[in-house]
Amino acid sequence: MRYVITGRNIDVTEGLKSAIYEKIGKLEKYFTPDTEVIVTLSVEKERQKIEVTIPVKGNIIRSEQTSSDMYVSIDLVEEIIERQIKKYKNKIVDKKHSGEVFAQEFIDKDYDEDDSIQIIRTKRIDMKPMDPEEACVQMELLGHNFYVFLNSETEQVSVVYKRKGNTYGLIEPEN
Repeated sequence: MRYVITGRNIDVTEGLKSAIYEKIGKLEKYFTPDTEVIVTLSVEKERQKIEVTIPVKGNIIRSEQTSSDMYVSIDLVEEIIERQIKKYKNKIVDKKHSGEVFAQEFIDKDYDEDDSIQIIRTKRIDMKPMDPEEACVQMELLGHNFYVFLNSETEQVSVVYKRKGNTYGLIEPEN
């Protein structure tokens, strides 16, 4: 795997790099050697955070873990990604599209799907056009963490969501 390691408010030392190569390297058995792994380390006050993103055709495998120790965060993120890969193997490995990203041994091995995805409720909403700020207000009034709306600026369906630190995010479709 090819690693792209960056740090925000932290110097990426050789010790951290070797910990990343050792822990995240355990995932190499699932991917082909040319798979790119994007690792971002950041420090905010006492929080040591690692974000690992592995783009595969049509999907993104991602995990972010925070603790008071960066090495603990690295251990946690590797475990979470490995669990995600095994759990959703049949859904993320489509032999026609993203199969070439994964190692053949991983594709051939069966893993238990302990939790299948079940949609238990469907909501229908009236989507009146509004700007993202108005959508944030609606989201807050409803007490939700996200809100789907018709963006009056782009005339497309968009999503606003609540982020940590009382900030908001906006998801818009690419065209």
